[in-house]
Amino acid sequence: MKSFLFCLLLCPALAIAQGALPQLTADIVMPGVKGRIDHFGVDAKRHRLFVAALGNDTVEVLDLNARKRERSLDGFGEPQGILHVPDSNRVFVANSTANRLDILDAESLVLVGHVTGLEDADNVRYDAQARKVYVGYGRGALRVLDATTGASAGDIALPGHPESFQLERNGTRIFVNVPTAGRISVVDRAKQTVVGSWSVPAVANFPMALDEAGRRLFVGARAPAVLIVYDTDTGRVVAKQAIGGDTDDLFFDPARKRIYVVCGEGRIDIVRQHDPDHYALEGTVKTAARARTGFYVPEDGVLYVAAPASGSSPARVLAYKVR
Repeated sequence: MKSFLFCLLLCPALAIAQGALPQLTADIVMPGVKGRIDHFGVDAKRHRLFVAALGNDTVEVLDLNARKRERSLDGFGEPQGILHVPDSNRVFVANSTANRLDILDAESLVLVGHVTGLEDADNVRYDAQARKVYVGYGRGALRVLDATTGASAGDIALPGHPESFQLERNGTRIFVNVPTAGRISVVDRAKQTVVGSWSVPAVANFPMALDEAGRRLFVGARAPAVLIVYDTDTGRVVAKQAIGGDTDDLFFDPARKRIYVVCGEGRIDIVRQHDPDHYALEGTVKTAARARTGFYVPEDGVLYVAAPASGSSPARVLAYKVR
C-alpha cells in the first residue's frame, strides 16, 4: 500500500518529465468522405493505413510516409472492420449492409473474392499461428476462415452480436464483447466453443484491448462511461476508471504502460497502468467531435484517430505521436 501511495504522488511529476501526452503531428484530409467512420487496418510493409468510411461506402487508403490519401476504393456496403494479413498478402473488409467479407490483394488492392452470408459483418481479427481469420457477424457468431482462400472453417455461436474481440497469442482464448447480452464471452478457439461468460457492470461495452503478459483485459463502456479492467485468470473486475463519453476504440501500450481511449465526445483519454490492479487518468488530448475510432501502431508510436466531416471541415485522420 505504501508503494502504491508513493506512486500516486510521484507519477504526475514523472509524466511531466517524460513529455507526457501524445502530440498532434499530422492532419490527413480525406476530401469528399461523408458520414460515420469506423475501424482501421494497417499494412506496415507498404506504409498504408486503411480506413473504413462506413457512411461513404468506401475504404480510404492513406500513405503514411507522405501523410496523404493515396486512393479511395468504392463498391463496399458500410465497411466496418478491416484487416491486413501479411502472411497471405490479403486485405479483408467486413461489410455491414452488404452482408459479406471482401478479400483484396494487398499490393494491387484488386478484389479477389467474397465471403457471403455474413449479416452485419463487423470486426475482423487474425490468428497468425493457425493462419485463420475471425469475423464477428449476425445475431451472435464468429466465422472462422482460411487466411488465404477465405474458405470457411466453421462458426462459433455467441449470445449476441459481437463487437470488439481479442485473441491470445500464447493461448487459445478469444475474449469477445457482447453488449446486447451485457457479457464478455470467453471462447476456446481450439474447441470452437464458449467456455466462460463474465458480466459487465455497465452498458454498451464496445471497445476492448488485451494485456496478455499482465493477464488483464480492458473493456470500454458508454453507460456509465468507464474503463473496466478484468483479471483474465478469474474473470474478476479488479479496477474501474472513469473515461470520456462515446468510446469505440481503445489500445494498450505495453512499452509505456498506458491505455489510449478514443472518445467520441472529442478526446483521447490516456490512462496510466501503475500495476495490474491500479490505474489513473494521466491526461486528456482534444481531438474532434464524433472522433471515436482509431488505430495504434506501436512500431511507430503513433495513434491515428478518425474525425468525420463536420460543416465545412472535411473528414480527416489525425496522427498523434506518443511520448
